[in-house]
Amino acid sequence: MIRFIATDLDGTLLDPQGRLPGGIFPLAERLSARGILFAPASGRQYANLRQLFLPVWEKLLFICENGALVKRGGETLFVDPLSPGLVKGVLDAVRREDGLFPILCGAENAYVENDEEPFFSRAREPYTNCFKVKDLDDYIDAEPVCKISVFDPQGARGHAMKVLPALNGAKLTLSGEHWCDVAAPDADKGNAIRAICRTLGISAEECMAFGDHMNDEGMLRACGHPRAVANAVPFIRELAEEIVPSNAEGGVLSSLRALLGENEV
Repeated sequence: MIRFIATDLDGTLLDPQGRLPGGIFPLAERLSARGILFAPASGRQYANLRQLFLPVWEKLLFICENGALVKRGGETLFVDPLSPGLVKGVLDAVRREDGLFPILCGAENAYVENDEEPFFSRAREPYTNCFKVKDLDDYIDAEPVCKISVFDPQGARGHAMKVLPALNGAKLTLSGEHWCDVAAPDADKGNAIRAICRTLGISAEECMAFGDHMNDEGMLRACGHPRAVANAVPFIRELAEEIVPSNAEGGVLSSLRALLGENEV
């Protein structure tokens, strides 16, 4: 019996234009009525996720900031922040490399010190509470820092992932074509799901997850029923128990309907 379902958003649940599939809100209601906890799991901040799922947010659990923060009903269930000293070291390392743009991702707000385009517009897509400040160093202690997200217009796999150093033990993860994230060593969606399972008394075999990119690896490994959308990167496809239709075809939605024994409409 499935009791918990987590899904990545960008590239997985959202369509190629970044839109939620039609019917997701009533489907989330039906999952809740069946006793299945539905959890959007994303690198996005909590404020952005709550706004995105506003009609049903109180029925959901949110895995935010790629697993560094878990919220339910406005309550923080889990947080794994970077230490202030590590945050400073990471920011300095990112700034030393030309063409990289950091976002300081706090538990409540995100901060940027550069308003150059296309970075500034791209930064505000996943971060509803995003503020332009003079110096990110002034905000290191403002609130727990869940991660530092790095935008690389050259392409993160071929550039940022190669030029950033070891970062004193912080974890560097590719999270999109132009993005990589720096987080605490153990912070990822998989460890967040394990913490959720311990808290709620759910086993891995009662968990299903959907993903498409490398920041979904831990989540898929933590769940007994890993799924990859057809457009996923090859490594994630290899981890999956099943390949579902692509995000352009609404694969996650059709899979959830099938789980509930519903016919496609």
